[in-house]
Amino acid sequence: MADDLGDEWWENQPATAGSPELSGGEEGGDTEMTQKDTVPVPEKTKQKKISDILAKSEPKPGTPEDLQKLIKGHYSSSRSVIELEELHLPDSCFLKCNDLTHSLSSYLKEICPKWVKLRKTHNEKKSVLMLILCSSAVRALELIRSLTAFKGDAKVMKLFAKHIKVQEQVKLLEKRAIHLGVGTPGRIKELVKQDGLNLNPLKFLVFDWNWRDQKLRRMMDIPEIRKEVFELLDMGVFSLCKSDSLKLGLF
Repeated sequence: MADDLGDEWWENQPATAGSPELSGGEEGGDTEMTQKDTVPVPEKTKQKKISDILAKSEPKPGTPEDLQKLIKGHYSSSRSVIELEELHLPDSCFLKCNDLTHSLSSYLKEICPKWVKLRKTHNEKKSVLMLILCSSAVRALELIRSLTAFKGDAKVMKLFAKHIKVQEQVKLLEKRAIHLGVGTPGRIKELVKQDGLNLNPLKFLVFDWNWRDQKLRRMMDIPEIRKEVFELLDMGVFSLCKSDSLKLGLF
């Protein structure tokens, strides 16, 4: 069976208790007012929260156009028109997107039908064949558990910061060939920066695009995560996509 590296570092954390509800009484005033003196008070307009709107809206799967728009919006203030055009990803680098009917394993089987052959021939250390980007360590663990039907004998590594030192991850990547990494863009970016992870052999980069947290935010809705994703893309991903050696998937 496949072994998930780094299990010894993870400790089950107690569930965080929710904030208690606050309630307060209303004090009635003693001032008497006649009908003539009464001033009508307009009813307060309820401000709709984004989460309220999203909760009632029909979920829509992510598309390549969504990522292209985010890329253009992120770099529009710092890049010239010509440079923005160069950042436009070719249609050929995008794999079929999750239509919200797939589990992670069924989606990966569809976009990577030759996975068994690929992992058997991969023996390069300090690299992975597939990276799955998500917003948190907890979400990464959920994704790893849902990989069972897909990964086979592949070596899977947790690439996040919670309870795991970056130096320990670097040593593990140097020690053996890893097929699949699941983690956060911040830690993956740090591993690349420290020369612990080489992106050149990477064949698949999958975004955990459609999943929403308790606040109904997708990973690219969170400013700090979005910033780290683009910093990671700047570390060679754009050029790999343009050379057609790397494919992108939106799960």
